[in-house]
Amino acid sequence: MKKLTVLMLAAGLMTSGAAMAAGDSAAGKTLYEASCASCHGMQAQGQGMFPKLAGLSAERIKTTLVAFKAGDTATLKKEGLGGPNSAIMAPNAAGLSEQDMDNLSAYLSTLK
Repeated sequence: MKKLTVLMLAAGLMTSGAAMAAGDSAAGKTLYEASCASCHGMQAQGQGMFPKLAGLSAERIKTTLVAFKAGDTATLKKEGLGGPNSAIMAPNAAGLSEQDMDNLSAYLSTLK
């Protein structure tokens, strides 16, 4: 009985982990390379005035993209983001769908 309980718990954890990974990393990579890499670098290490994105959690990336899209400067400021680059990033985020943001978040969270 204990083995069955452990297996059920493990299966539940794997399922919940899969549910949290809402985005498609491969689709996110394609979108990133086409739309983001020219500013943030091919490996999202940042360049010039554009920040490093590699190493951020999927949740942080998604929260940031949603805030940029909504023009939510309060959230950006609270997160220590935004600033002079907001004017550049906001129009880029405006064209992203919910799925695009999930895909980008899934991909970028794989980079270190």
